[in-house]
Amino acid sequence: MAKIVAIVTSDREQVAGGAPIFITKDADEQQKVAFKLEKILDAMAHDLENGTMILVDHKSSSG
Repeated sequence: MAKIVAIVTSDREQVAGGAPIFITKDADEQQKVAFKLEKILDAMAHDLENGTMILVDHKSSSG
């Protein structure tokens, strides 16, 4: 199963925890932070289109 390794959001009311949360001031900063983290964490960024992006490690699944 894939694992959420980070959350990037411009709306802190949308998230509650479970992974590191990065709060950004706007959508431009959100994309920049998410794409930097994507490279650093070797993960994939997914835009939930509600002001929140999640970074997922798809390699953490056992198979």
